[in-house]
Amino acid sequence: MLFSSSVFLFVFLPCVLMGYYILLRNRRQGQNLFLLVASLLFYAWGEPRFLPIMLLSIAMNYGFGRWVHRWKFQCRYLTLPVTLTVICNLALLFVFKYLTFTLESLNSLGLELAIPGIRLPIGISFFTFQALSYVLDVAMGKARVQRSILDLGLYISFFPQLIAGPIVKYGDVAEQIRNRQENWEGFSAGCSRFLIGLSKKVLIANQVAAIADRAFAMDPDALTTPMAWLGALCYTFQIYYDFSGYSDMAIGLGRMFGFRFLENFDHPYASTSVTEFWRRWHISLGSWFRDYLYIPLGGNRVEKSLHVRNLLVVWLLTGLWHGANWTFLLWGFCYFVLLYLEKYRRLGRRWITPLQRLYTLLAVNFLWVLFRADTIAGAGGYLGAMLGLTGAGTVDPLCGFLLTENLWVLLPALLFSFPLAPWLGKKLARRPNRRGPDLSLVWDLLYALALVTLGIVSACYLVKGTYNPFIYFRF
Repeated sequence: MLFSSSVFLFVFLPCVLMGYYILLRNRRQGQNLFLLVASLLFYAWGEPRFLPIMLLSIAMNYGFGRWVHRWKFQCRYLTLPVTLTVICNLALLFVFKYLTFTLESLNSLGLELAIPGIRLPIGISFFTFQALSYVLDVAMGKARVQRSILDLGLYISFFPQLIAGPIVKYGDVAEQIRNRQENWEGFSAGCSRFLIGLSKKVLIANQVAAIADRAFAMDPDALTTPMAWLGALCYTFQIYYDFSGYSDMAIGLGRMFGFRFLENFDHPYASTSVTEFWRRWHISLGSWFRDYLYIPLGGNRVEKSLHVRNLLVVWLLTGLWHGANWTFLLWGFCYFVLLYLEKYRRLGRRWITPLQRLYTLLAVNFLWVLFRADTIAGAGGYLGAMLGLTGAGTVDPLCGFLLTENLWVLLPALLFSFPLAPWLGKKLARRPNRRGPDLSLVWDLLYALALVTLGIVSACYLVKGTYNPFIYFRF
């Protein structure tokens, strides 16, 4: 079930809100159980056969958490339970996400192994990392053990961030499971955030996705340089507004039920380096790898060779986390190289700010091509067309037509990639007009009107049945 679907917006969400606030008001245990059942129904809506995998993850990590807590209370070394926790969770992830890829890679070397027809459960990478976060936080003393398997089940399966993040670490929300505070201010803020995310998804991501899909579906030999650049630019916008829009909706939904999730995006395309880009992009994934892998390996407080090793391990696994394909591994390795050059070769350090931003955007844009392509050869052909090395030349009337027809979405996509709205709001709030109406109040009214308008327009597009994919569901 998609957040940007009529079933979710007009049936599922109103029913859940009604049950939560009207039928079970001020009954925390009942509310948590209700949200757990609703979340499991949400996950099972499309393919109920994957629900047992979710339930297995909940039961398995509940047991591991109790085991870690018991041994910790007895002052015993936690190496065995923590190691088994990691092995069992990653084994579950491996079987469903990486086994087929591994067997195909071995067969390419001359083996003849049977390849089972395993389908990828939606969001398995996200809920596996969250389940791991629970046991690891208990082991590190960042959170108390959860004695209720139902409350732990709610944390792992909570529908707002279940299938595409943000990845919520247990220590960040452990207290909120039983002691969160719901109020009208938080609910209205959640609604506003949800509408922003819905607008990003429906009015920008969905529109540019059609152009990106058209460009990437073309044979590289038939792809002109302008069309290749337009397709890459549209995919750059699509993946940002698609994923950040989903994160906005997830954060907004959490606020509606009293949960406060940490931010997942901070205008990454405004970055002046690749290092800064990854501090702003998919923040929850970066912080997960930092806390549970990079720092335990030694982080940057080790000699240079070990730090380079730590960076390489983290970025190869970051690439692999996104998908079972050599393109993702190469994508992660390329980011490792860029981060190494920025750290130890001072790449771009002394450039003027506009040139730093241009370099960052070009690097990210080129690497999104590798991320989007099905094969490394396909990515090479597409990048060759972008650089004019292959393809069908530089004249393309179709590209001009698509560009002209979609300026209404491309220009806002470019402008709102930068923190324009927050900057304008702060400017107006700091400069009240004493001779006229309070500009901050005017801004608030215009902002509310814009949100309502965007929500209505987005709903109209959904009812009309426009193209409505979600990129990160496959991860």
